[in-house]
Amino acid sequence: MGDFDLDRVVRKIPDFPKPGILFYDITSILTNPQAFRWCVDRICALGRGWKADAVAGVEARGFLFGAPVAERLGLPLVLVRKKGKLPGAVYSRSFALEYGEDSIEIHRADIAEPRRVMLVDDLIATGGTLRAAAEIFSQAGSQVVGVAAVLGLPFLRYDRVLHGFPVEALHLYHGE
Repeated sequence: MGDFDLDRVVRKIPDFPKPGILFYDITSILTNPQAFRWCVDRICALGRGWKADAVAGVEARGFLFGAPVAERLGLPLVLVRKKGKLPGAVYSRSFALEYGEDSIEIHRADIAEPRRVMLVDDLIATGGTLRAAAEIFSQAGSQVVGVAAVLGLPFLRYDRVLHGFPVEALHLYHGE
């Protein structure tokens, strides 16, 4: 598979969405077929290694990476959505944000049977959303076997929130 320099592809936008924040924009990966293919290939390899039997894409950009991974591996794709986006019976979990709280949901029917789930997202910041998703899967009788992301911000200490799970980010940013 080789190595790929994602840093030269990822667009960095200062002061977005507010002053003092450096935003890592993955849309530049999506417009670069070689970079996108490299990311999907690497995440597929992680899923094989973790012996996942389902892929969970976290709203919304996690869907963009999770869907091709699930298709290539021949696995079901389970969507982790923001509250109120799914009809019918759902599992729900709230989690703390820097300023407030948010909630995510997963269709109960999509995880009716126990699975070995790989969580996929575009970026791991604090890890709160991914921890909440892992708790939902655990509540439903499934096991999260790994967390994969394109980018990781370890200086925000997501390792503390995601302890107990294998976590792999394809590229790490260590702060300024």
